[in-house]
Amino acid sequence: MKTVTNPYRGKGKLLSQAPFPSTNSNRLAQLLSLCPASGLTPLAEAPGLAPVSRLWIKDERTRMNLGSFKALGAAYVIACKASEATETPDNTSLAGRTYVTASAGNHGLSMAAGARVFGANAVVFISETVPESFAQRLAAQGARVVREGVDYAASMNAASRAANDNDWTLLSDSSWEGYYDLPHLLMEGYVQMAVEAVDQCSEPPTLILLQAGVGGLAGAVAACFRKAWGDDPRIVVVEPAAAPALMASIQAGAPVFADGPDSIMGRLDCKEPSLIALNGLARDADLFLTLDDDTVAAQLPVMAEAGFETTASGGAGLAAVLDADSRNLLKIGPQDRVMCIVTEQAS
Repeated sequence: MKTVTNPYRGKGKLLSQAPFPSTNSNRLAQLLSLCPASGLTPLAEAPGLAPVSRLWIKDERTRMNLGSFKALGAAYVIACKASEATETPDNTSLAGRTYVTASAGNHGLSMAAGARVFGANAVVFISETVPESFAQRLAAQGARVVREGVDYAASMNAASRAANDNDWTLLSDSSWEGYYDLPHLLMEGYVQMAVEAVDQCSEPPTLILLQAGVGGLAGAVAACFRKAWGDDPRIVVVEPAAAPALMASIQAGAPVFADGPDSIMGRLDCKEPSLIALNGLARDADLFLTLDDDTVAAQLPVMAEAGFETTASGGAGLAAVLDADSRNLLKIGPQDRVMCIVTEQAS
């Protein structure tokens, strides 16, 4: 368990070539309403679950019936493209187009669902380690599933090659040098959960904990929360100790590869940051925290008993509030009003 204070907080861009996350919510509700099972997710209060004044949990497990916050991302991008193609988008708007990505989790489901709704094709590359049950879920959404590579990075390389070879559109939920437009739009979709949380919250939190892999969720919602609530809430980014890509990059002052062993927080086990997210979090986050697997695993039964059954990835931020050692390290006290996000359903 480790913390790093952000020396760039409130300052300009860490990476001049990458944009900040979007906080534009003007078209979110309209375009997301075109996507499957659009609707609000709850902001639940959990009195007594942790020794704090108030604990709010934004519960993304039912988002669009796809099981995670990532439903807001790729499907939103595809809805935007459909609305650009025609004034009345329908299931023929993107006929003939093919979107391709790699996925180790829920991003592929969002892309497949969005493509199906607007008539596009979806090809999802998965690595050898991805369970067959996930491949079946992707196929049920209409995706063509291709297994290639020993890990996520290898499957993403395969997806990139396929995009180039076949003139397909690569739709990643991360960003890197020269690849900003679509992930910037994708992160704009994530803003919806923050907009909802601001409307649903009866008073501003004093502390917000956001788990991160490449940082897309954390970067998007942190930017929105700063816009709504200013500098007062402390924003803490929570990463696996095995993959502290954002923390290490903040320490280095530049994006770095944070190598390490595999983590049970598999969907947060990302060794390289999204450059858009890193820019945003360098400006908006106060602190970076790493948690080891055992710390998070110990809190999963507590979450389930309280009605928030999720995975280690989905509950990492909440675990930091429930664990006494991390509360002490973060100086979380009984006066704090805390917000967390449970990002996905138990798999």
